[in-house]
This record gives sequence, C-alpha cells and structure tokens, in this order.
Amino acid sequence: MIGVGKIKQYTNVLDKPLSKGKQEVSLSAFALLFSELVQYNQTQVDNIAELERRLEDAGYAVGARVLELLCHREKGNRRETRLIGILSFVHSTVWKVLFGKIADSLEKGTEHEDEYMISEKELLVNRFISIPKDMGAFNCGAFAAGVVRGVLDNAGFPAVVTAHFVPVEGQQRPRTTILIKFSEEVLRREARLG
Repeated sequence: MIGVGKIKQYTNVLDKPLSKGKQEVSLSAFALLFSELVQYNQTQVDNIAELERRLEDAGYAVGARVLELLCHREKGNRRETRLIGILSFVHSTVWKVLFGKIADSLEKGTEHEDEYMISEKELLVNRFISIPKDMGAFNCGAFAAGVVRGVLDNAGFPAVVTAHFVPVEGQQRPRTTILIKFSEEVLRREARLG
C-alpha cells in the first residue's frame, strides 16, 4: 500500500505514551479557572472556614493525581520512601509542575520535631485574588495545602497541612506558608529507618 506507514495500535488508553508536548498552561486561563472555582464554592458555603475546606478538598484531588502522574513520568513508577525525599519532591518537582517554579523555601520547624514549612513569597493562587473586607482571613493557599496533603497522603506520609499568611516587614502582601505536621506513624517509621 502506498502512504501507509507503521502505525502502532494501542488497545488500552493506559498503554499510550504520555505526550511530552507543551506542558505549560496559560496563566490567564489558570487565573480564570481558579477564580471560577473560588466563586462557585463561595456561593455554596456560609463561612470562610468551610470555603477554605472546599478549596483544600479540590487541591487534595489534584495532589493525588499529580503524584501518580509524576511518579510515572519522572521516577519510573518509583515512590519516595523517606521523609526528606518526599518533602524535597513536593518542594521542587510538584511545585514546579503546578506553579511554574520551585517553592521559595522548605524549612524544618524549630519548636516541633514533626513540623515542616514550605514558604512562598507570592503564591500563584493568591496572586490574582482580591479578598473583600468581610473575608479578611480568607487564604486561597488552602488549595495548595490540599495539593500537598494529597501528595503526602497518597505517598504514605499522612499529615495535617494548613496554609497561613505570614506578614513580611516592608512588603504589602504577606507570604504564604504551608505548615505540614506529620502523624506519629511517619515519625516512628523514619526513626526505624534511621
């Protein structure tokens, strides 16, 4: 036959190779989509805490899927088994894929052995959101906290993850800190692996 080349037929969608095409999403498209997510959830709740919980839940679903995708693409289906390894993976690889750059810092808590912090000077999900006066404490970083919790939980590192604004002297906008407090089982397992 003329013009017929070898075309590989895939019987299952999971057998198809993942495209290595353009991996960036338009910033304006992301801002619009995220704004719609916030506005929709805002109409469904009565208070700020519930809105942040809904954003965290949405982020959790994203985090679980991103972990699967990145473990397949970047690590040949291998997962991190050590605490520092998974934190580094979240701080660098996950952050870069989702937010376009590595997070500004990853720090261990000074007061508690089980706490770590990922800090971002200007978190992408907070960049284009203007918060009304009646919602003064609202932090869209709850979505990023949900992403981190989704990655950690599904990698076998259960933790409580929360987003906080931290004022920075000389800057108009506060930085966002994602506080990660690991469960006792994670700390015991790390101590055994030593």
